Amino acid sequence: MKIVILDDYQDAVRTLDCFPKLAGHEVTIYHDTVKDPAALAERLKDAEALVLIRERSKITEELLARLPGLRVISQTGGGFPHIDVAACTRHGVALAAPVAMKEPVNPGKQTSSSTAELTFALVMASMRHLPQEVTALKAGHWQTTLGRSLSGQTLGIYGFGLIGSQVAGYGRAFGMNILAWGREGSLNRATEQGYAIAASRESFFETADVVSLHLKLSDDTRGMVTRADLDRMKPSALLVNTSRAGLVEPGALLAALKAGRPGFAALDVYEDEPVSPDNPLLALPNVICTPHLGYVEKTSYENLFSTAFDQVNAFAAGQPINIVNPAVLGNA
Repeated sequence: MKIVILDDYQDAVRTLDCFPKLAGHEVTIYHDTVKDPAALAERLKDAEALVLIRERSKITEELLARLPGLRVISQTGGGFPHIDVAACTRHGVALAAPVAMKEPVNPGKQTSSSTAELTFALVMASMRHLPQEVTALKAGHWQTTLGRSLSGQTLGIYGFGLIGSQVAGYGRAFGMNILAWGREGSLNRATEQGYAIAASRESFFETADVVSLHLKLSDDTRGMVTRADLDRMKPSALLVNTSRAGLVEPGALLAALKAGRPGFAALDVYEDEPVSPDNPLLALPNVICTPHLGYVEKTSYENLFSTAFDQVNAFAAGQPINIVNPAVLGNA
């Protein structure tokens, strides 16, 4: 099959141990993101199979209408809010994703550890001002800021799923007090694991020294962290977001940081990615920004791409697996 892999920013896919699974196919890899549908369609005009790296490129009705030869999309990871599944079905394109496994596993399990690790790395770097101190040291300055220890601080976990639970465990190991908030399921899991529940949403934001967001982005959660929530945070508090930028009300974080509540933020996700260098968040001295590295490390990539390549090979062999929209198979 003619396979196209999009958005391999680091030119990492060819280096993976699982890449030889695509031997025998004609593979084209692009290392940048093209958002214009016409330009993207030109890249994909000969593609029979498309491998997507998480949510980096959107698959829309307009794009699919320009790709009559496309037969299957293999998604890395279980979520696909960037794909118009109904349009795929209308155009006869099968969507394969781990979420459709006959014996489903939690798709977040593949990347939860790497994202949780990065989250806590951002907490530590922010609380001890590591990026600022490294920059100052290289400029010839010695000890320019005064950071804070994690021990005794309150770590607020908003969304107590797989990743939130792991971050809470890291915080507990460092002597932090864990405070949970979220929906009923999150609060039940936190209680079962022996963590405290905030008395109210308001109390959660007022009490936590660090608030870490661990929610899936959906219509229900989009913009759920409001400017009013942020205004309740301490001037010394830190907001960490390694989940999705859309969880925070548009414009609220920038305005809140400029107003001093919270005093700090550590971000791995942005409304528009790759993030533009003129994004005002990058210019704030009280913000640490990383380029969506949460799941971007070798072990996660091996897990994600191995499954994605298996899905392509199974489809090519006439024995498709993990198909989200099986109605298309009868029309193939």
